[in-house]
Amino acid sequence: MMLVINAGSSSIKFAVCRDDLHMIAAGSVTEIGALGRVRVGPVDQQMHVADHHQALSLALAALAGMGIPADGISAAAHRVVHGGTALVAPCRITPQVIALIEACVPLAPLHNPVNLVAIRALQTLKPDLPQYASFDTAFHATNPEVATTYALPKAERNRGLRRYGFHGISYAGLVDRIASVSGMPLPRRLLALHLGNGASLCAILEGRSVATTMGYSPLDGLTMGTRAGCIDGNAVLLLATLHGIDGAGRILNRESGLLGLGGSNDMRALSQAETAEAQFARDHFGYWALRHAGSMIAAMGGIDALAFTGGIGENDADLRASLLQGLGWTGLVPDFQANAANATRLHETGSAVLAWIVPAEEELRIAQEALAVRACEQKRPAI
Repeated sequence: MMLVINAGSSSIKFAVCRDDLHMIAAGSVTEIGALGRVRVGPVDQQMHVADHHQALSLALAALAGMGIPADGISAAAHRVVHGGTALVAPCRITPQVIALIEACVPLAPLHNPVNLVAIRALQTLKPDLPQYASFDTAFHATNPEVATTYALPKAERNRGLRRYGFHGISYAGLVDRIASVSGMPLPRRLLALHLGNGASLCAILEGRSVATTMGYSPLDGLTMGTRAGCIDGNAVLLLATLHGIDGAGRILNRESGLLGLGGSNDMRALSQAETAEAQFARDHFGYWALRHAGSMIAAMGGIDALAFTGGIGENDADLRASLLQGLGWTGLVPDFQANAANATRLHETGSAVLAWIVPAEEELRIAQEALAVRACEQKRPAI
């Protein structure tokens, strides 16, 4: 069995999959560092959770209580947000890989440190357990250099200032599953919309990422739950002048987006609020998603299909309807009745562009990648 771990700054999501990718358990430990909550199966307990090490211990104990003992877990797989230019494929975690993940901490200071904490905590708890990593940036390693390069002096580019892109695990899983979901071959030119508290778009040409809306960090691109999305660099400099570097970072990453515009980062709450501010926040999200969609379509030289994924993409029918209508110029003829029912197929017969909902299954994708790496290891001849 494979233990899949998705560590955040104050939470850990986890799942257990069999080698046939059947998920047998999923849960989370939230509010790490405070009065936390452990949820998995029938377990839903509040308790103080001091750190990620304790959070993983509680997760393993909860799984054991469900009949999934730690001894029955043969490997662990982690989501790591940033792999930089060196880690562009799933891999076994070794001291060298850990050093490369550490080297990317300046590129993802909010994410990579907690990914490393989870890796090291599990090393302490189960020293002999093989661990693997999948990287959110890896799927976008196929972007052409012209798409990833900022127009900066060479000395600054040499510091690693370039576009990387994120949500790659979600996009890779979407590419794998869309044929089975749609019953049709993988579209040649596919616009993928990962819409959630973090949101991005990806232009996928013949199964490979050629452009994406997030850049050096997950801050760029679309309006998001608490992130500002694209913003003029001089506006960032002004915020830094007024509030300091840390204050500007806090505003841009944690106090902006839907929260800054409408008072909540929850699309459901904004939909129910019936205030002008809440509606404007939703309109802003949709407007910039459409603006960026045009850019992604241009990067592919057209569009054959689009696919929604993520919490908002899969569940917010009104937001989806506005995007489907806004993309009518592409030749898409939406089936609004199917969309209202959250159906898998969102286009009418005869539509020039096809539209689908593809549920996000990042944990299964991470497990699949780890199992593939392990299978390659087992095939290597002994030396």
